Formats: sequence, C-alpha cells, structure tokens
Amino acid sequence: MAGLKYLSGFGNELSSEDPRCPGALPEGQNSPQVCPYGLYAEQLSGSAFTCPRPANKRSWFYRILPSVKHKPFTAVPSGNLTENWNEVEPDPNQVCEGSKGRGLHTVCGAGDAKSRNGIGIHMYTCNTSMVDRCFNNSDGDFLIVPQQGEILITTEFGKMMVEPNEICVIQQGMRFSVDVFGETRGYILEVYGAHFELPDLGPIGANGLANPRDFLCPVAWYEDRKVATGYTVINKYQGKLFACQQDFSPFNVVAWHGNYTPYKYNLKNFMVINCVAFDHADPSIFTVLTAKSTRPGVAIADFVIFPPRWGVADHTFRPPYYHRNCMSEFMGLIHGHYEAKEEGFQPGGASLHSMMTPHGPDAECFEKNSTAELKPERVAEGTMAFMFESSFSMAVTKWGLQTCQRLDKSYYQCWEPLRSHFNPNWKPSKP
Repeated sequence: MAGLKYLSGFGNELSSEDPRCPGALPEGQNSPQVCPYGLYAEQLSGSAFTCPRPANKRSWFYRILPSVKHKPFTAVPSGNLTENWNEVEPDPNQVCEGSKGRGLHTVCGAGDAKSRNGIGIHMYTCNTSMVDRCFNNSDGDFLIVPQQGEILITTEFGKMMVEPNEICVIQQGMRFSVDVFGETRGYILEVYGAHFELPDLGPIGANGLANPRDFLCPVAWYEDRKVATGYTVINKYQGKLFACQQDFSPFNVVAWHGNYTPYKYNLKNFMVINCVAFDHADPSIFTVLTAKSTRPGVAIADFVIFPPRWGVADHTFRPPYYHRNCMSEFMGLIHGHYEAKEEGFQPGGASLHSMMTPHGPDAECFEKNSTAELKPERVAEGTMAFMFESSFSMAVTKWGLQTCQRLDKSYYQCWEPLRSHFNPNWKPSKP
C-alpha cells in the first residue's frame, strides 16, 4: 500500500501517535488519571515485570476503548491447526511435500504451549481477506514468511505491507487482521515461551547479517468504528481456537509507546557472510533471527536463509555437505530453486529432515559439483530458500503426512543414484 510509513530499529524504545490526534501520548507518565482525548491507557506485557532490562518487553496503548470490553470466549473449530504431536506414529524419514488446501494448517512441531516451551510450523493458503475479524495468539510469536501474494497486516500498532521475500513477526498477544489481494500462501513459524532476537555476532564484529536498522515497525493508525453486526476476535489459546464478539474495531489505538511491537524485514537487506578460502561454512552464518533456549548456544528455533551470494572457495565441494544433525531442519522455498536439490523442490513446498536423519545434496548435484571448475560464481541467484531449525525433535501432523495428499513418497529416490567412487589404489597427486 503506497504511503505506509514505518519506524526503524530492532527492539528499540519507540513511540507513535496518529497525526489526526496530536498530543495523544501522555507526557511524563504512562497512566494519568485522565488521558488526552479521553483515551484509555492499557499495557501489553511481552515479558515478566521483573525480567532484566535487556529482556523486558512491554508497550503502552492509548485507545478509544480497552480490549477487555467483549463478550465471553467460546470454543470454535480449529480445523487443521493443532498442537497434538501424537496423531500419527513417529516417522524419522526425510519428508518432502507441496502445499494444498485453504486456511492454516499445522505441518509439524514439538513441545507444549501450556508449559511455554516448544514450536509449531504451519502453512497458510487463502484468497479472502479477514472482514470484521482479527486474530490473537496467546500461545506465542508468529514469524510469517509470505511465499505468494502480498499481505496487508493491520495491527493495534498500525499497518504493515508484507511481500514475498519479506518476513514479519507478530508477537504474543498482538491482535491483527490480514487483507489479501488474490491467491496467497506462505509459512509460519510459531515459538512458545521465547521471543525472536538478533543472533550474537561474536568475532564477526559489530556489523553484519541482519542489521537492526533494517527492521521496520508500523506507525500508529486508528479507526473509531462501531460494528453493529459484531466484530469477531479469534484467540489461539493452549493450541485451540476460541472466539468472542464485540461491537467495535480493536484497531482503535490512537497512540502507543514501548519496545514490544510487530515488525517486518526485507531479506534482500541481509549482509551475507561466506567462506573466502576453503570449505563450506556452517549455515548458522545465515541466521536472521533466533529464539534462544535456556542452554547457551542452543536455539528453540532459528530462522536461516540461503540468499544470493558469491561462491569462491578453492579445493572445496561448494554445495551443502552431507549431514546428520542433532537439530531438526524444516526447509521452505520462497522462489527459485534450492541449490542442493534443483529439481522437485518447488516454491511453496517444504521438507523436514528430522533429528539425526541423514540428508544432503542429491546425486545430480554431487556429480555436477565434484567436477565443476572452481571459479568465482554467483550462488542461488534469483532464489530464496530458508530453514526453520530447532533443537526440538519435531513430529509431523496427520495433515502433513496424510490429509494434505501432497507428500512426495519418492523423495528418498533422489539419493538412490549415489554411487561409490572409492578407489583403494588412489595416490595423492604430486605437487
């Protein structure tokens, strides 16, 4: 949408007021006896009150009516959205599937929203906007990756337009509504009990990867709109969906301030770090955002991308190496093709390589790159693949394995042509 404005920065203390109501932010305090314009003050807490300052997340709203004014919540059908990780028996095989079906579908996950520890991975498809309806996730944060079609997200903080090759994060408890403009689909990573952070840079230094100034937050926008037929607030709570009715739009925040906001990021702004001598660096160098666990260096989930870049490593097999991982790897493709499997892995599809399940380049990729001339070359040009990596051993849902009817049961065959090149008489070449 032309004309949308944003505030820049990651985790910053920000403030915004709709220009139609100058001075709506109270001066010098959060909760005055009477707010400017007769507004209500309401705090949204994204962390415990006593969290250390670097981890303390909260924002203050100044709104026309408080969010507490609504009818009781009642259970509504959850469709293919689930937190039941025991629907089908465990399956350690490599999984590859396409996208199919309308709505929000849980593909895999682990953990428990009640204990505030775990993740869920979903795929969405839709062609209809949300009218007089909004969504609220009480369980965790949504990291949304559009693959097809732009989405206009209206939040209590304002509006964001998010296009393919951009991502956005809607944090726990933030109400939002989505407008679409045709066939739309994408991926969602949901994290319980932690918020996304920028990864530590260590010896990389002060700059690199996803720079804080490239993250954009919406500016205040409100509507003072009564809805005689009822406005529906859908609440995801403990893995189930509930709905309540109210007679006004929830997007009635005239001004806000704080450091707990929704935000978006354009993946083209990622400053790529890569090997310039030899060997294939670990994919952690492509981490955009991380949700940390309580164990140092171990993530509940990482969001990793494989962006266009230069490949210059000498004496090196340049594609990703063969791997067995103590982490679970969920791969998605926004556009183009994935460098380790150029055929069969389609945009909008996904693969899951479960904990300690072998994976790596297919036979064609191995043969091609084992004999390729090692000159500087552009890698992944016109392509954007990504990975949700997690320390949880994720289970695939019944929808993911059966109902969607898009499971590629021949996926394993891409490695079947791999042949032995072992030569017991090999001798190192003379210098």
